[in-house]
Amino acid sequence: MQAKGQKGELLKRTVQELLETVPENQNFTLYTADESFVNTDIKSIQKELQNIKYSSSSFQLDNHFAKINSKKSILGKDIVVITDAIGLSQTAIKKPDSTWNTFYVIPKSEQKNNVSIDSVFIQQTLDNFYEINVTLTAHGKTDVELPVALYNKSNLIAKTLTTFDTKQKNLLFTIPKEDFHGYVSIEDNGLTYDNTYYFSITKPEKLNVISIGTTVKSNFLTRIYTPDEFNYSNYELAALDYNQLEKQETVILNELEEIPNALQITLKSFVGKGGNLIVIPSNKTNPQALTQVIRTLGAVSFGNLESNEKLITKISFSHPLFNSVFEKKTDNFQYPGTKSNFPVNSQYPPILSYQDQSAFLTGFQNGFGKVYVFSGAINKENSNFQNSPIIVPTFYNMAQNSLLTGVVALTIGNSNVFFIDAALEKDDIISIADGEQSFIPIQQIVNNKVKIALTNLPLDAGNYSILKKETPIKNISLNFDRQESNLFENNSTLLKDENVATNLASVFDTLQTDRTDQQIWKWFVLFALLFIVLEILIQKFVK
Repeated sequence: MQAKGQKGELLKRTVQELLETVPENQNFTLYTADESFVNTDIKSIQKELQNIKYSSSSFQLDNHFAKINSKKSILGKDIVVITDAIGLSQTAIKKPDSTWNTFYVIPKSEQKNNVSIDSVFIQQTLDNFYEINVTLTAHGKTDVELPVALYNKSNLIAKTLTTFDTKQKNLLFTIPKEDFHGYVSIEDNGLTYDNTYYFSITKPEKLNVISIGTTVKSNFLTRIYTPDEFNYSNYELAALDYNQLEKQETVILNELEEIPNALQITLKSFVGKGGNLIVIPSNKTNPQALTQVIRTLGAVSFGNLESNEKLITKISFSHPLFNSVFEKKTDNFQYPGTKSNFPVNSQYPPILSYQDQSAFLTGFQNGFGKVYVFSGAINKENSNFQNSPIIVPTFYNMAQNSLLTGVVALTIGNSNVFFIDAALEKDDIISIADGEQSFIPIQQIVNNKVKIALTNLPLDAGNYSILKKETPIKNISLNFDRQESNLFENNSTLLKDENVATNLASVFDTLQTDRTDQQIWKWFVLFALLFIVLEILIQKFVK
C-alpha cells in the first residue's frame, strides 16, 4: 500500500482513517503483516499505528482468517479487510465461517504507472572489466524518460537517461573487474521501493574439483574445469589420498568398476557437509553394488545394463543447472546418445532424458550437498556426449556450490541459505551489519565453511557486510521482491459477491446500524498484499 491516492500514501491514509473513525470505546483485534493487536482499543494503539512501517512479509489473509476462526465467541464477528487487492486470490478470500459479517475496503490509487528495477547480472566478463545488464520494467505508460544512476558504495560510477520503446528495457554498464558493493537507482513518479536495486560483485574464488578414474577417460574434464576458475585434478583410485576429499567442492566418480567401502563412507560424509558428488557408471559396474552405494545418499536404483542405442532428447530447462543457460527453450539441437546404459529408477525428476522419457542424468539434494547420477558411461566408445555443447554447462554447473560468487543480490523473504569460506573457532560468531544495525544470523560450521541462513531477520533492503570478529569477510546485498510492482494487477473483481465499501466511515455507519452493543468484539484485518514491500523503514525512503 505504498501507492498514492488523492490524499497521499494509501497505508498512511488508511491509518489516519482508522484513528478518525474507530469509536474510542470499541474493543477490536487488528492484524497486519507483522503484528497483532489483540483485544485492544484505538487509543491504546494510536502510537503504534502512527509508527507502522512497511514490511517484507506478505500478508496471508487466509492464515489470519484461520486465527479469527479459532477465537470462539458466542457473539457474531464483524471483519473489515482493508486491501489494495493487488495479488488477491480466490483462495485467500474464502471464509471458514459463512456467518461472519465481512466488509472489504479498497483504497484507490491515483497513480498506477510505475517503473521497477528487476535484476542486475553480469552480461559478460572481459579481461579487466565486467559488462553488467540492468533490467527495467515499465508498468503502464512506456513513453517515459528516466534518469538511471550506478553507484559503487556512495560513489557515482555512471549516469544515463533511458526511454522505453518496449515494456522491458536492458541497460549495459561496463565497470572495472574488481569487488563492487553498490546499487543502481532510478527516479520515477510511481512506487519508491523498487527504484533502487542493491548488488555486490565478489571476485569468484577457484573451486576445488577432483575426479577419480583413469586419466584417459578424464581428459575431457580439463577442457571444462579450466585453471582460471577451478583447481582441478584427477587421481586413479589406487593413488587417491582420501584426506584430500574434504577440501573439495566437487568429487567425480568417473567410471569406477567398484567403489571401496572406505570411499563410500568418506563420500557420504562429504556430501552431507555440502559437497557435490557426480557419479558416472562404468559398463562393468555391478548395478546392484552401485545401487547399494547410491541408496545411502538418495532414492535411486539401477537395473541391469541394456545394450541398445538411445538418443538424449529432453532438457529440463527449469532445473537449476539450466534455468539461466538458455534464452529460450529449444528442441533444435544435435541429440547426443549412448550405446548402452543402466535403467534408472528414481523418485527425482530427470535433468536430461532419453527419447523414451527415461533418465540419462538425475540429481537430488542430500544434507547440504548435491548428488548427480548418470545412467551410462560417457566415454567416447559408449557415447558422443563429450562432443555435445550441452556437456559444458552440465558439468560446469554441477561443480558450482552455495558459495556466493558473481552478482550477489538476494531477495528478502526467500529462503536465503548459503555458505561462506571462514575458519571459525568454537566460540566465534558471524554477524551481518550495514553500518547502522547488526544482526546475528542462524549459522553452522561445516568443515572449513559456515552455513548462513537469513531466516526471520528484520533486514531492510541495502548493502551488508558479513563480519567475523568485526572484520568484514564477505559482502552481500538484499532487495525486496518485485512481485507487487505492477499496480494494474488489481483483483478487486474477485470481491463482486462481497460487501465492498468505499471508505471506513461507511463501514462503521453500517456496523452501528446493525449492532448496538458496543462491547461486541470487532475484528479488523488491515490487509495489503502490497505489504510485500513492508518493514521498509520510512527514513530509507526519505534518504
